[in-house]
Amino acid sequence: MTRFFWLRHGPTHQKVFTGWRDVPADLSDLGLITRMAALLPADAPVVSSDLRRARDTADALAGPRRRLPDQPALREMHFGDWDGLPFPEVARRDPVLSRAYWETPGDIAAPGGESWNDTSARVETAVQSLAAAHHGGAVVIVAHLGVILTQVARATGRSPDQTIGQSIEPLSLTEIVIDGPRRQLIRVNHLG
Repeated sequence: MTRFFWLRHGPTHQKVFTGWRDVPADLSDLGLITRMAALLPADAPVVSSDLRRARDTADALAGPRRRLPDQPALREMHFGDWDGLPFPEVARRDPVLSRAYWETPGDIAAPGGESWNDTSARVETAVQSLAAAHHGGAVVIVAHLGVILTQVARATGRSPDQTIGQSIEPLSLTEIVIDGPRRQLIRVNHLG
């Protein structure tokens, strides 16, 4: 059994698709960061995506916990040509594709990007590696909305279209236990 403490990075204040673009997080809410850090096991190592917003958030939350090397496999969904564009512009530019992307996620990908299923497979490889390396313990992972949603879907057995609307606020905690092939969602979108 491995207990995963997933935290979404701090807010970016972006009003556009933000996938692999490396934008900073606003980590000015020190009270919330302190409260969230207190919810994490003291002996759990901390790992994050290699994108600055996740990496800096992990550094702020880690305290004395051991920091593991950042993992590119934990990056947000790759939005390809849409990255950096406002949502209404994408809807005007690619009306059929953008609607399908949100309504029937799974194999639908942005031009030059990756689908939900691609992201989920990429993240799952990292999760299985971490579960094997920290079997019987806990791991803190600081990642992104789409990444955490793929894990919520796996834990609940819900499809991508049933999961994509789940709220995961910046700096919120989602806890999932993996025990062999079984997963249990303990809490989702928890703010201390």
